[in-house]
Amino acid sequence: MLRLNPTFDTQKDVVSSVLAKEETVRGNIGVLEPRILNVERDGGVLYSWRGASGTTRIGKYDPHKTENKLLYTFDKQVCVSSCSLNKEETLLAVSLSQTTQEGGRLKPVSKCLTLLIEIHPINNTKVLKAVDCRVKVQFLYPKTCRTTVMESHILLVAEDGYVDQYHITLTRQEGYRVVMLNPERLGRDRVAEEFNWVQWDSDTQRLFYLTSREKHTLKCVQFYPERNFETVFELPLEMPSLSSVASVRFVNFGYDHYEELNGEDGLRLEVFTDAVGTMCVCYSHPVRWNKDATYTIAFVHRGCSKTFTASLEKGSAPANEPRVHPIFIHLGYYIAVYLAGHFLHLINCRHQDLLCYSLFLSGADGDIEALGSGCEVISVSGRRLLDVRSGRMYTMELNHDFVLELLSSDRPEAQRLAALHCLLVYLQPNPVIELKIINWITENVMSFDAFDQIQEFILASLYRMSYQQCVSLDKVLPYSCVIEKKELPVALTAIPEVKCTPELLCQPLIKGKAKSLHGYWEELHHVLDRMRYFEAVPGPRFRTALIKEDWTKYQAAMNQEKKKSLRYNRNIEENTKKVLSMVDTWRLDRRVVPLFQEEDQQQRAQVGLMVDKLREHLNRHLPRLGKKKIDLLVVNYAAKLLELVWHLLELMWQKLELGPWVLCLKQQGSSEEWAMFHMMFRILEATKGLCFPLPPGYSTLLSVLGVRCLPRHTFLQYVDHGLLQLTEPFVSRLMTDLDNSDANEQLKFSILKRLPECMEKVRQQWDHPITSACISREYVRTLLEKYPENRDSISLDHGKTCFHPEFLPLNYLAKILADREEQALNPFEEEENVDARFVEETALKQTLIKLGFEVK
Repeated sequence: MLRLNPTFDTQKDVVSSVLAKEETVRGNIGVLEPRILNVERDGGVLYSWRGASGTTRIGKYDPHKTENKLLYTFDKQVCVSSCSLNKEETLLAVSLSQTTQEGGRLKPVSKCLTLLIEIHPINNTKVLKAVDCRVKVQFLYPKTCRTTVMESHILLVAEDGYVDQYHITLTRQEGYRVVMLNPERLGRDRVAEEFNWVQWDSDTQRLFYLTSREKHTLKCVQFYPERNFETVFELPLEMPSLSSVASVRFVNFGYDHYEELNGEDGLRLEVFTDAVGTMCVCYSHPVRWNKDATYTIAFVHRGCSKTFTASLEKGSAPANEPRVHPIFIHLGYYIAVYLAGHFLHLINCRHQDLLCYSLFLSGADGDIEALGSGCEVISVSGRRLLDVRSGRMYTMELNHDFVLELLSSDRPEAQRLAALHCLLVYLQPNPVIELKIINWITENVMSFDAFDQIQEFILASLYRMSYQQCVSLDKVLPYSCVIEKKELPVALTAIPEVKCTPELLCQPLIKGKAKSLHGYWEELHHVLDRMRYFEAVPGPRFRTALIKEDWTKYQAAMNQEKKKSLRYNRNIEENTKKVLSMVDTWRLDRRVVPLFQEEDQQQRAQVGLMVDKLREHLNRHLPRLGKKKIDLLVVNYAAKLLELVWHLLELMWQKLELGPWVLCLKQQGSSEEWAMFHMMFRILEATKGLCFPLPPGYSTLLSVLGVRCLPRHTFLQYVDHGLLQLTEPFVSRLMTDLDNSDANEQLKFSILKRLPECMEKVRQQWDHPITSACISREYVRTLLEKYPENRDSISLDHGKTCFHPEFLPLNYLAKILADREEQALNPFEEEENVDARFVEETALKQTLIKLGFEVK
């Protein structure tokens, strides 16, 4: 599931390329105990090794140039417990543990010596601290536009519970020598004190620490390029006591290979942040044999925390089984919790309200091949993992192929939903992966009990596209079809192997006004503001059900209008024009599915109404975005929806190898066309359930496939139940393509009987007595309903009329129509063959047919 990509290996990148070149002494290899010490913000890896001549050397590996550089050599063996190099590579800070010799090996004692060494060139050495506790050192790496900076800043973090920042002014001598200007009087600031846990984040230059004066409080200090810093964040935490911790825990301050690992019974804590404004505080207790694993994720940006208890497989107790902690791995969208040999839990950081958006894998599925149970793994800045024993460092990514395997039919539906959500929202599939997802959808066309995979595909894809444009849409756009359900299946609300206990978090304090915040803290401030707002406002997330009621009313209003006087709301029509104009810019010449080639008034109205409702929703909940940006976002959302459906059909069309012959109604459909019809019908059902519009021409293409694939009576039942919509292009093609055989004549007549009023003119394309009768009846009905009845008696003057006297009722009707035509414009004025004479002749023919006489 989790793929590890090696970025550094001491054996391959250091020993084999540089260190192995050292001379050997008495046949022994001159490279001993290569160890990673620290990883700086620029990706450089600091490491040490013990030479055969009794020296200890410190070097740096540059991953960008794939080069190694020797920084400093101690003329004796020392225990390097902490190390850091400034950005200009002129100063090296080292903390050394005093040692004793036992059994031929060095062993550290309590005394710690911290040195500041000039290395460009090697010159002076200054003692920063000499104390009886561990000390960590870390240079700041501020981002600055200046190419030459003659000042460095270093953090000194002591196990006694305080952090100092030293300011070191540098000067250049002889044109190349960089030395400390006044090493005896360095500026110093106290950054933090009285803490029992501290974490450094080199990527963002932040220091997190935990105080426990009255209750646990997490604080954060932000460092800025202008040599200043401030405490910008405080969060009270309800968490277990840390009294069992014997000393301060250091996170992301490199690795001390000489530290005796005590206090493993205590709590392990890590904080993860992301540029989009998420913050997760993760902590866990060590896992003991035959006990369950318990770990907590506090979603600060959501104002809640969740404690998970995962059941472990019970077996015989191994000898001297150590207590181990689950490993927390930050993937951005997910927090991965890994316990080797037991489980891998991917916890969704943004949509953690339901467990079905997270993935829990146990057994062989949850194994990470590179991290066995014997590995000693820690996370370092930059979302990397360090395997201390092997000396390897990795970046992490999810395995697309494995996630695709989770869609298979033998998996629980909740796991399949989580895998599909992961593929569509987090992994951002490439064309190859996208085609595999669509193939999976087409092979599982019938919807599952827990969710509709087509709705999930549409909503999740639209969410990802929109969220990339504006992160503020996170809380207002639908990201899954599950949130539309009133009652959720049990399979989506629980994981059999995991017990989840949610709790509310205290509100964090972000110091400083919103106007003075910038970067991550500004985004977190907005996220927390939105969270508080959305908690107070019901229904902040746009639900497609909001469109249904308005669409029903709008549709009823459209059906009541006459064909020539149908009035669209100007705003809705303008919305539709904007959306379709955006779609029209996308390579129409390369499309194979014939869409967007006709005027589909119903779909046009639904597109415009959707844009109008979504714009209204965003203006209500995100007014700070501005009307122009909101208008652009909603128009793009609707355009992406139409394009997404089109793209789905395109891939399916190409997969089935269909061509233009599909549009011919004279032939029966093949199995491939039936599969296409089934897929299109499921898309119709999915979008209808969401009240989403479809591309213009979709109903026509679906009806054409329906005629080719369905029995005639089944096709008419689909039409009667509203499952298929008769469109003017489809009926026109039906009337012109099919001949007047008995079966086709019956189908045409059945279609004509079902046509809505606005499509009456289509009947005239069929030159047949049946359609003539329909035209005549519609003409009479329209003419008589449109004008009030003349109550004056109508006398039939046979001398002045050309009508046949033997059909007195027909003469009476023709006389009324002639009078009406004289009083008003002909409602069928565009059709020259419709008048009273035409009606009389048609009625006469119909009468003779009913009487059984042959009509010539």
